[in-house]
Formats: sequence, structure tokens, C-alpha cells
Amino acid sequence: MPLRTHKVGQLSVSSLCLGGNVFGWTADAPTSFAVLDAYTEAGGNFLDTADTYASWVEGLQGGESETVLGDWLAARGNRDRVVLATKAGGHPRFKGLAPDTLRAAVDASLARLRTDYIDLFYTHFDDESVPVEDIMGTLDELVRAGKIREIAASNISPERLRASLAASDREGLARYVALQPHYNLVSRDTYEGELSALAAEAELAVIPYYALAAGFLTGKYRPDQPVPDSARSGGAARHLETERGRRVLRELLAVADERNASPATVALAWLAARPTVTAPLASARTVDQLGPLLALGDLELTEEEQERLTRASA
Repeated sequence: MPLRTHKVGQLSVSSLCLGGNVFGWTADAPTSFAVLDAYTEAGGNFLDTADTYASWVEGLQGGESETVLGDWLAARGNRDRVVLATKAGGHPRFKGLAPDTLRAAVDASLARLRTDYIDLFYTHFDDESVPVEDIMGTLDELVRAGKIREIAASNISPERLRASLAASDREGLARYVALQPHYNLVSRDTYEGELSALAAEAELAVIPYYALAAGFLTGKYRPDQPVPDSARSGGAARHLETERGRRVLRELLAVADERNASPATVALAWLAARPTVTAPLASARTVDQLGPLLALGDLELTEEEQERLTRASA
């Protein structure tokens, strides 16, 4: 079954957002191209990256993922058939959200992506040193210039998000249409509560990142087994050290076995069924890793299965 589609502002996006953080890092250009080809051939159209990917890796500067995506878009000639999301605020050369910094970051992203517009543009990390009126005013300017179609926020407090929405409404500026929070079966505390209530109240599309908890929810991390050799294994393996993580893993594997599905597919299906969630965001280093993500289109959990996972992750 093909992936469903949902509205994010004026955009129509797939119910699985493909993360680009691995492109140009743990996936080289040919492998990244193969993953992107397989995702779009399966009907996916929603691609996510950021200008800072992968600046945390020694020898990389940031912008590598955008460059790979730009090269792929140019090679395939399919820019009008994908919804392209990127972010600014964390690149080493463009830190923060001051107006001039935002303008320069967007222009640099457009150059690397080899396009003249970004479909969905996120403030990657809030910058509380800049008044929300200045941030929203600059984003509105970029929308009016045709460089951005829709705007969104990530890693922002409920207070600053509410103030940003109020500034847009008060001054007639472009308004956030989406939110990208850290949210998954083992990381619920930051999003659930005031932030999720505000997302629902403001009718924001929610695209959670770390949907698979850096790989922990794929099922490849098990108690009393060697930790897989991966660039992200430390962040994933830490969940084995908590009772919550072990409890979630047991229930996740049980539901996956009962449904003859991958644990990753089940974890994404739980997230997709959560109130306010529009499309989980997950990445794949290889085409083989992409299969369980695309299988989200074929799996809908029962209410009883959802409740079992929700209880386990409480």
C-alpha cells in the first residue's frame, strides 16, 4: 500500500518523512542516491535535511547533506515532484537566528540544494537572544521573496512558540505551519504536555525527529548482546540501561512478532497514530534499511496494540 499523504500548510506530503542527516556522512553519494531513488519510486515525496548536517563529524563543515540532495535533484530533474525541507540556526558559519544570519543561511542552503525555493523551512534551534518579532519578520520577508513556501519550528519552548504564533497573527506575518519535536516511544516527556497541546490548538503539523531513537527502536539493540558498531550506537544503546527502555523493547518486539512486522515499522506506526502527529521522520543509510520504514504504509496498529506500547513507554 502506498504511503498516505497529508497537508502541511499548502504542501501535500507523504506520511513518512525521509531524513537526510546520513547523506554525505554515513551514506556516501551513490548510496544516498540509491536510497532517495527507492523512497521516491515507492511514492514518497517528503525529504528533510539541515544546513548543519554533518558539521559534528571531524573533517566535515556542514552542508554535506544539502549538497548530496542538490546533486540528486539536479541529476533526476524531479524538483517539482518532491517536498524539500531544510533548517537553519545551527551551522557553524550561521549560528543563531539574527535577521542577517537567517538571510545568509537561506541563500547558502539554496545554493547547495541547487534550487530557487525551499518548500518547508525550519528554524532548527530557537535563539532567545533575538525577539520573535524579528525572527518572524525575517521569515515573512523570505516567504514574500519566493525563497521559502512555508515555515516551521524545531527545538523551541512552548512559550517562544506561542509568542511566535501571536506575533505572526498580530502583525500579519507568515505563520508557522509545522513543528519538529524530539518524540518517540522512549522520549515522550519533552513533547507531550504543553507543547503537544499548543500544536493541537494552533493546528500545526507535527513531524517528530529521532522517530526510531537513533536506531534503538529498530530492534537491533538487545540486552546481553554486543552493541552494534555504528556511528550512532552510543545514543541508542543508552536506552538499554533504563527500565523504560527495556520495557518498551520487550513490548515492541512482542507486537512486531504478532504482526509479522519489523520493530521499526511498529514504532513508526505507534508514532503515526499519536494525536497531532502528521508524519514521522526517519533516515536510512542503505536501501535495505529503507524497507521497514516504507512498510509504515501497510501497518495500522489496533487501539489495543497502541495502548500496550503507550503503557510500556509511560
